[in-house]
Amino acid sequence: MHVVDGIQVFELSGSLDIATSPTVRASLLEASARGDHRLIVDLTNVDFLDSTGLGALIGAQRRAKEFDGEVRLVVKEGQIVRLLRITGLLKIFAVYNTLNDAVNDGTRVGDL
Repeated sequence: MHVVDGIQVFELSGSLDIATSPTVRASLLEASARGDHRLIVDLTNVDFLDSTGLGALIGAQRRAKEFDGEVRLVVKEGQIVRLLRITGLLKIFAVYNTLNDAVNDGTRVGDL
């Protein structure tokens, strides 16, 4: 985790699944408890995302929205973008292809 322009950035890698999602969920909730309600989760190095991983992200988004914040996602084109599209989560999250776009609210996935 690091901060870019005052926004907490969580860089994840590997799988976000039943084994890892509790840790991710806890980290995102800790950030919220500290008052950080604008978060970026960088999934560009995540190669597998299951329903428990999606649940952790959705929970963080709900919590952030309660405090007028949001969770932005950074993803590369491929399997995870398809999953977000199929599940309708492209409409729930602000999704970007680059960290720079996420920080600056640049071009979103789906806007292209």
